[in-house]
Amino acid sequence: MTAPPPVGDLARAVLDGARSRGWTLGAAESLTGGLVVAALVDVPGASAVVRGAVVAYATDVKGSVLGVDAALLARRGPVDPSVAAQMAAGVRRALGTDVGLATTGVAGPDPQDGHAPGEVYVAVSTPAGDRVRRLGLPGDRPAVRAAAVRAVLALALEAEEGGDAPAPVKEA
Repeated sequence: MTAPPPVGDLARAVLDGARSRGWTLGAAESLTGGLVVAALVDVPGASAVVRGAVVAYATDVKGSVLGVDAALLARRGPVDPSVAAQMAAGVRRALGTDVGLATTGVAGPDPQDGHAPGEVYVAVSTPAGDRVRRLGLPGDRPAVRAAAVRAVLALALEAEEGGDAPAPVKEA
């Protein structure tokens, strides 16, 4: 089994893909708390592509800032594939970007609203459409959060390339 690429390599590839298409990026983060945008802005030249991020950690912020449907949040809660998709589309609107990345889920150590630690949804919204992926991530809180960053970057790369990406990467 080969080791997954470093997160910096994934971030660089996402930025290069967006730059080559003339696209800008924004991130809407819940459980990752800013780690996605931090990975992106660690890459020199990111400012040509990255417009910003919204850390929507509280459920009500997902609705008020990102425009996630309040009835959906009340019915299903924040750990949901439709919520992830609406977060990604919402950050595109809020920041005026071409691409929106989103993460939502349970990092642990305890379950949340009937969802086990490691249940994570990542989403990407681009001019070509939206993609959402459900993940069951093993490990402690830092491992789940790091794997979610990798997964949303891999999904973004898949969306940019228009093809299928390998299964989500599990942290060692």
